[in-house]
Amino acid sequence: MKKFLLSLLFINYYLLFSVAQTSTSSYQPGVNNEGAVYFLPKTAVRIITQIERTTYTPGEFSKYADRYLRLQNVSTEPSVSYRITNIRQEATGVADTLKGFVVKFDPKTVASNIALSDDGVLLAINAIPQPVPVYKPFVSAPKAKMLNPRELMSEEILAAGSKAKMAELTAQDIYEIRESRNLLIRGQADNMPQDGEQLKLMLNQLELQDRSLTSLFAGTTLKDTIEQVITIVPTKETERELLFRFSKKLGIVADDDLAGEPYYIRIVNLHAVPMPEGDEKKKKMENGVYINVPGKMKVTIFDAVEPIVSTELPAAQFGNIELLSGALFNKRYTTRLWLNPVTGAIERLEADQPK
Repeated sequence: MKKFLLSLLFINYYLLFSVAQTSTSSYQPGVNNEGAVYFLPKTAVRIITQIERTTYTPGEFSKYADRYLRLQNVSTEPSVSYRITNIRQEATGVADTLKGFVVKFDPKTVASNIALSDDGVLLAINAIPQPVPVYKPFVSAPKAKMLNPRELMSEEILAAGSKAKMAELTAQDIYEIRESRNLLIRGQADNMPQDGEQLKLMLNQLELQDRSLTSLFAGTTLKDTIEQVITIVPTKETERELLFRFSKKLGIVADDDLAGEPYYIRIVNLHAVPMPEGDEKKKKMENGVYINVPGKMKVTIFDAVEPIVSTELPAAQFGNIELLSGALFNKRYTTRLWLNPVTGAIERLEADQPK
């Protein structure tokens, strides 16, 4: 966040980017020779899609799974599949470079504190701004460690002359492990543990050995969650616009890749704020602080069959710009203003009355 100590006479604000201008690239938020430039925000929609990826790796003895362990329909080919587990939407603010204003400097006035975000959005005047929401990417939970099944193989298994013989001997070990576990559970083992904690530890170790050796036949299936984030800035209503394509075998693919099924987005302006009419649209910008009066939008994501998620969100670009009088910020008052970083609307306004 950037902060600037400014001297303000009337808090003279001018709209920087009018229709008559052909270039806005020279206007950068912050301090310049004329004063300080700030932007109002427009509202973007951040779409977070969580996808479960399932990776199957066949075991070394997968073709013997039915013969020795009676495991049916075990695949001998590796595979990866994807499925969408959750889609959610949230509003976030970005600088609207078409709503840029400049604060004129004047050394004769009382100093005021203007706080801007890193991209130049006005956050507060004479106050510490509220924190700008920062998106935190999803982090997968750590995976449970598995034993290496080869480390559990006996010398006899490793010395076997064929895969079939190794599979047979490994299956015998698996059945012995299961028998030992059952005897412990029934309390019939020759060397029963003396307390519950020791029993639990022994059962856990036998379970790990069973799973590890069985994976040589059944293969291993690993599931993890990945996150895809798409951010869009709606500028108008849309009934059916392609958002992304999704394939169960490939995940999210390119928009022109027909291997993926299409997912669409619909934007509806709820017209929560009446639009100005006639001369009010054309009236000259006056002295003061310009803020947003945001509207609302309904954002719906759907596939070819049905809606998946629908959310009402604030929308600065579907609202109006309003003026706070510059008189609030002259030497007679100490005015503190907080703006919402997502919408540019007033969060709080405090003004000390003159003594």
